[in-house]
Amino acid sequence: MNRGSDSNVGQLAAAPIRLVHRGRVVTLPEVPPDLTLLELLRQRLGLSGVKEGCAAGDCGACTVAVAERDPAGGLRWRALNSCIRLAHSVAGCAVWSAQDLGADPLIERGGQALHPVQQALLDAHASQCGFCTPGIVMSLFVLQQRQGASAPVTRPQAQQALSGNLCRCTGYRPILQAAEALPTYPAAPLDRPRLLALLAQAEQAMQAEPPAAEPAYVAPRTEAAALQARQRWPQAVLVAGGTDACLQLTQQRRRWHQVLDLSRCTELQRIEHQRDPDGAVWLRLGAAATLHDAFAALQAHWPALRSYWERFAGAPIRDGGTLGGNVANASPIGDSMPVLIALGARVVLAAHGRAPRQLALEDFYLGYRRTALAADELLTHLLIPLPAAGMPPLQVAAHKLSKRLEDDIAAVSLALAWRLDERQRVIDIRIGAGGVAPTPVRARAAEAALLGQPWRAASVRAAMQALQDSVQPLSDGRASAAYRRAMLGNLLWRTWLEHGGAATEVPLRLDEPSAWQRLQALTERSRA
Repeated sequence: MNRGSDSNVGQLAAAPIRLVHRGRVVTLPEVPPDLTLLELLRQRLGLSGVKEGCAAGDCGACTVAVAERDPAGGLRWRALNSCIRLAHSVAGCAVWSAQDLGADPLIERGGQALHPVQQALLDAHASQCGFCTPGIVMSLFVLQQRQGASAPVTRPQAQQALSGNLCRCTGYRPILQAAEALPTYPAAPLDRPRLLALLAQAEQAMQAEPPAAEPAYVAPRTEAAALQARQRWPQAVLVAGGTDACLQLTQQRRRWHQVLDLSRCTELQRIEHQRDPDGAVWLRLGAAATLHDAFAALQAHWPALRSYWERFAGAPIRDGGTLGGNVANASPIGDSMPVLIALGARVVLAAHGRAPRQLALEDFYLGYRRTALAADELLTHLLIPLPAAGMPPLQVAAHKLSKRLEDDIAAVSLALAWRLDERQRVIDIRIGAGGVAPTPVRARAAEAALLGQPWRAASVRAAMQALQDSVQPLSDGRASAAYRRAMLGNLLWRTWLEHGGAATEVPLRLDEPSAWQRLQALTERSRA
C-alpha cells in the first residue's frame, strides 16, 4: 500500500523501533509515526507472506502474532491485524508472521520444516488459493501458545480463534478440523526464558534512548505523563488500539504528523473495583484496557452478555482494540455503547492541572462523531455501578442485528438492564440503542413506558411503540429506516419472550411493505 508522501512528516523526530524477531533484538531506524505494522514487516523486514487483503481488519490475511511481557512476568499473546496496527505500537514486543514459524531459532520443531499448525492445515487440505492461510496460521498459533500444545481444541474454541479470519474458497470445515487435530501433533516448544530475556533487552534499550524534544510518536507509560502530553501536543492524533483510527491511513490515504498512543499506559489498562465513601461499588475499567479484557470483566458480572461480546468484530480486533477507543470514537453503531448505557456507565475525563470530571455515557455524545471531550482532555476510565447487596438481581440482555453473524457492523443494537420486584413490576430499567440516531442513545421514552408497570405483553408493546416513535433512523447500505425502526421494537419483544414472556401474537413479518405500521396496529389492539 502506498499512501504517498508528505514533506511535513519529517519535521518531527521519527524514532527507531526495537523488537524481537527470529531470536534477536532488531533495530529499525527512523520509522514514521503513521507506518503500519504491515508496511514495516513487508517493506523493512521483507516478510511478503504477510498479506494485505482488505486493509481494514475485516479479512484477517494480515494477522500476525505479538507477544510481550505481562505484569506477572509471563507472556501475553495476541493475534493482531497488522494492516490497522501502528508499527510503533509493537516496539519492545516479539512479532511472528507465518514465514517466521519455520525460521525462528526460539521454536524447536524437532527437525521438521513446518510448524505443527502449518502441518495440520496441510494435512487437512485446508488451503486452496492460500491468500488467507498465513493469517489463519497465526490465529491458530496464538491459540496454541495461550492454552498449550497438548490442550484439546474444541470446535467453539477454534471458531472463536478464527472469528477474524475469512476464507473465500477453501471452506471452514477442513480449517476447523485442522485446528481440532492440533493436540495430536508433536509439540514445537518455544524457548520462553530466552524470549523473556530478549524482551527485557529490547525494553532496556528503549528506555536508554534519550527522549526527543518534539517526538513524532509519543507513547507515555503513566497517566500523568499522558495528560501532560495531551496538554503539550493537543494536535497529535490520539490512538489507543487504532483499530478504527488507522482506517484513516489505509482507506482515506491520510498522513499523520504526530501520534499520541495510550496503549502503553499501564495505569489506563487496569481493571479494578472502586468503592466510594458512601459505599457504592463501581467496576473501574481503564480506557486502554483491550476489548477482550474489558468484555471478560463485564461478562464476569453479567454472564448473559457473552453471546453479544462474541459477535463484536473478530478476535484480532478484540485483542487490539480498546474499550475507551470504542467509546471515544463515537460511532452511532459502536457495539459497546448500548450495553454500557444500559448498565449506567459513566466516563471519567481528565486534563493536566484540573480535577477529573464525570459524565453519564449518554451525555458524552453531542452529535455525529462529536463528544464532550475537550482538546486537552483524555477519557481515562469508565465506571459501571455494581449492584448493592440486598437489591433485586439486575437482568441484562443485549442484541445485535447484522448481515453476518461474526466480524460485521451492526445495523441495529439494543441493550436493556432492568429489575423486577416480587410482584413482577419493573422497578428499575435502562435501555441503550445503536444504529437508530446520529449517536448511541438512551431510550428514555421506552424506559418511562415500562417503569412501574408489570412485566407483561401489554406493557412491553406500549414500550415498543414509544421506542419506535422516539427514533429517526436513516436508510443506508446496511438497512432501511423502516427496517431499523421495526427491528428495534422486535428486539424489545424478543427480550420479553426470552425473559418470562409467552408469544401471544403473530410474529412481525419483514416482507410486508409497512411492517412497523402493522406493529403499531397490533399495539393499539392490545391497548384496547
